[in-house]
Amino acid sequence: MATLELSGIEKSFGQTPVLHGIDLRVADGEMIVIVGASGCGKSTLLRIVAGLETATAGTVRIGGRDVTALEPADRDVAMVFQNYALYPHMSVFQNMAYGLKIRGLPTAEIRRRVGEAAELLGIGALLERRPRQLSGGQRQRVAMGRAIVREPKLFLFDEPLSNLDAKLRVQMRAEIRRLQKRLGVTSLFVTHDQVEAMTLGDRLVVMHQGHAAQVATPMEVWARPADNYVAGFIGSPAMNFLEAALAEGGAAAALKAGPTIRFADGPRPGADGRRIILGIRPEHVVPDPAGLVLDLDLVEPLGSETVAHGTLPGGEAFAAKLPGAAVSPGDRALAVALPPAAWHVFDAASGRRLDPG
Repeated sequence: MATLELSGIEKSFGQTPVLHGIDLRVADGEMIVIVGASGCGKSTLLRIVAGLETATAGTVRIGGRDVTALEPADRDVAMVFQNYALYPHMSVFQNMAYGLKIRGLPTAEIRRRVGEAAELLGIGALLERRPRQLSGGQRQRVAMGRAIVREPKLFLFDEPLSNLDAKLRVQMRAEIRRLQKRLGVTSLFVTHDQVEAMTLGDRLVVMHQGHAAQVATPMEVWARPADNYVAGFIGSPAMNFLEAALAEGGAAAALKAGPTIRFADGPRPGADGRRIILGIRPEHVVPDPAGLVLDLDLVEPLGSETVAHGTLPGGEAFAAKLPGAAVSPGDRALAVALPPAAWHVFDAASGRRLDPG
């Protein structure tokens, strides 16, 4: 096991910058999830750690050792790919044992490691099968087993669940988390799926246009997003954003949708009229006959809850996640209140979070 330290990692492809000075320290045994939209640089960052890409600038240290210039085979890392990357002509046992044979380990040691990993993953009965005889979930377990037998200092996962169906993704997600905790191996996991990110990570790195927009625990990212990009990316349905301006000496916000509302936790810095964005998550919206009227255009019943989509008087798109009976598919309007304690305040120009002060 080992720590991972990234210092000033930059990457450009030709004249196109992809990563802009990423700094990150991963503690021994920690699971870090790198999450972001397609093209944000998350997989490139992972490949730099693995040695499959060369950083334009910056250093990579694993266990305190500078591995920036080392080949992948010399970094003592194991990577699980999106497409499993199994050899189709080899059995499960041969696939899991191949890397150990290349390293020249004794046959008895190879059999011990493969057997222990297979038992851990519940694939002991599959060792003689070929990949084509396996389901997607079984192939994923084999790919994980191939990484486990190497006993690396660092596990790297590159969207390993994206080819699985929804039910199997949930199952494998839980298995990966239990396995990582049991083995205690420092891990980086890349995904574009926010649910995977929230449930798997000790901490999240939310990537945006080659920058680490926020590095924090999942609940901190959800409860105190650093900017409006993070706020809109984490959460489903996405956070609602309303245009507003500071008023009453920063103690209130004048909504484009109409009313002026006072902050529950103190004034925000800036002169009256400063443009801001108010954010509120759909699950924090409550029905209120005296509230803002939402013109509905779609109601999604989900059983115990219902998601209502529409527009506010100011023209902003808006979603509310409510108890199942609060709104029906045939309703055309819904009056809602926005509890002040649930608001998130962002500067309209920079997008950065505005805290009281």
